[in-house]
Amino acid sequence: MTGYRLERVSGLLKEVLGEIITDLKDPRIGFVSILDVKVSPDLRHARVCVSSFGADADRKSTIDGLTSAKGFIKREITARGVSLRHIPDLNFVYDDSIEYSTQIMDLINKANESDRKLAKNHESDPA
Repeated sequence: MTGYRLERVSGLLKEVLGEIITDLKDPRIGFVSILDVKVSPDLRHARVCVSSFGADADRKSTIDGLTSAKGFIKREITARGVSLRHIPDLNFVYDDSIEYSTQIMDLINKANESDRKLAKNHESDPA
């Protein structure tokens, strides 16, 4: 399977899954963003990277809710006109890259602030 086709199928699934997940009524599923969909070369499996807001327990319950709704989601993919020979088996995983990048940015901002204070103190000291 060519990379271009995999990218197209991944993009299509990402778009459709985003629409379907916003329509789910499961109370375990909070505000969820689909960050990425990676489809296997044979189009049988898809790893869906999701992100959500809340505590770690909420994140686990979100993944559990999405996993339990897998059958419904697969039927909805077909119902929304996605014509694939096989709808991929969906594996939902939590992606913490947003939180990680936020932590890195906080550390950078603290380091910059520390450098500014040090430079300010150095300028005001007459030596």
